[in-house]
Amino acid sequence: MTDSKSLAREIVESTGTEVEKGRGPSQASQLVALARERYDLFMSEDGRPYGVKADGANIALPLRGKAGLRSQLARIFTDEHGGSVPSQSALADAMTVLEGVAQDADPRVPHVRIGRHGDGIVVDLGDADGRCVIIRPDGWERAARSPVLFRRSGAMKPLPAPVRDGDGLARLQALLNTDEEGFRLLVAWLVAAFIPDLPHPILTFRGEQGTGKSYSAKMVIGIVDPSGAPKRTAPRDIKSWATQAFNSWALCLDNVSVIADWLSDALCRAVTGDGIVDRALYTDDDVVVLEFRRVLAMTTIDAGALAGDLAERLLTIELHTIPDRRRREEADLDAAYADAHASILASLFDLLADVLAILPDVQLEERPRMADFARVLAAVDKVNGWHTLDSYKATARDAVADVLDGEPFAQAVVALVDRAGADGLTLTASELLERVPTPDRLPKKWPKDPTRAGGQLKRLAPALRTIGIEVDDSKRGPKPKKQRLYTLTASTERRYETASPASPHTPETSADLHEQGGRYEGDASVPPPPKGDAGNAEGNAALFVASPHSTALDLGEPARGDAGTLGDAEMHPLSGDPHPKTPCARCSRPQWNALGSPLCLDCRDAA
Repeated sequence: MTDSKSLAREIVESTGTEVEKGRGPSQASQLVALARERYDLFMSEDGRPYGVKADGANIALPLRGKAGLRSQLARIFTDEHGGSVPSQSALADAMTVLEGVAQDADPRVPHVRIGRHGDGIVVDLGDADGRCVIIRPDGWERAARSPVLFRRSGAMKPLPAPVRDGDGLARLQALLNTDEEGFRLLVAWLVAAFIPDLPHPILTFRGEQGTGKSYSAKMVIGIVDPSGAPKRTAPRDIKSWATQAFNSWALCLDNVSVIADWLSDALCRAVTGDGIVDRALYTDDDVVVLEFRRVLAMTTIDAGALAGDLAERLLTIELHTIPDRRRREEADLDAAYADAHASILASLFDLLADVLAILPDVQLEERPRMADFARVLAAVDKVNGWHTLDSYKATARDAVADVLDGEPFAQAVVALVDRAGADGLTLTASELLERVPTPDRLPKKWPKDPTRAGGQLKRLAPALRTIGIEVDDSKRGPKPKKQRLYTLTASTERRYETASPASPHTPETSADLHEQGGRYEGDASVPPPPKGDAGNAEGNAALFVASPHSTALDLGEPARGDAGTLGDAEMHPLSGDPHPKTPCARCSRPQWNALGSPLCLDCRDAA
């Protein structure tokens, strides 16, 4: 009896298993021994236990769940015991022990689809053998085993092994419904989508019905991270969203018309890096953290329905209506895409390798929002001689402008600032709410009190800056209230863009002119208006920038031969004079000699 106890103790100490009385090691003990012999066990940095096969693919298997270590151990046990199946209780006991073993190891980070390795990037092809592609600054190659630890999910499908077969980018362009500028911007976004350690703007396909938005999004996401469900509907809550995002590297929200505020914030965080805390399974008070940074896409008809802070993170590709004679069946497109996928990847990896080679030396004079992504665009431009960075800046401004068009309060603020002229406005939130043009029927998002007005202005500030309106809330009013002051100023460029001749049907009051920054009395930059209709036209023209193509018809006056352009002679910017003023040779009134005449407009007419 003593000898059997000693033997059991020796087995426990040497193998970590236990011996049932008279019957050898239990099923749970044997499962634990199998796992420790064949797998390296560890915890991820977010507190999840994993096991990776010691002599197999560098793929992390979760201890529980579909296709996890639990099911693998059950299969191995059955194969080695002549078909005998381990009990559920034995598997549960084994998993508990293995979680404890994993906690003793140093934490590791399993990546999803894309991982950084030194100065290169590793792409998991997602097949059963664990093959990958390694892209370095000097080129790319296929490898049988990844040097980077990856994890898989049920949403992932395999990528084809890249093969150089002609111009893959040309084959991709033939499948898309966009112009050359949009296509180049899309290619640059795809290159950046394979770089894991930077924020990526949300690729947004916009167009009316029949432009192929959904298919284009499905195809582009499939190039990077194929999935059984590449297009998703908007999730119902934050937990559902976190689960989807945690298990895919790239995903798309299809047919977005309205985005809830919580989802808009979640998408913004997913672009730059997010972490969602959730209760751990089988526990009452323990938690796990879902950490992720993702590549996102969406399709929409109306980008104006999106929130302003989300709009700053969009890269919009406009799609055109497809004529019926050029429309292709989806089965035909699927076959063409499947045939071109390997070639498309090879061409993208060639471009990515060139980008990685020069990216460390690329510096931006101006750093827009999403500056890391902008550096990638600059590198793509340098390699290919394109202008994707300029295109991205333009699309970003347009997206923000579209979103602001859908925000009634933002439109009211913009109108107020545009009327204020060069000096801008400095006012409290209460004064702002009083002075903005208020619609007869308040929209749903219209702020109902000064506190909400200030908060909404703060939220709109980044979008307003994009269209040339600065918002500064760093100052306070005098004691005792010390209310926060908001200074709203339009940039010089914006004042030039928004300046336009006054409508002959819209009378201007002195108060209107004061808000526009133009005063008749005491303002030397604006000549006093002569009396009469012609003088009014001249005075109005003096508030705006001269246009070389303007005519008297633009000012609401009939043309009089060559004199039809005389109104331009009095035009000048709201602030700063691009042309020197000289006194009229007859009346000595300051004038801008746009036509090179020594006489002012009135004196020329009188002559």
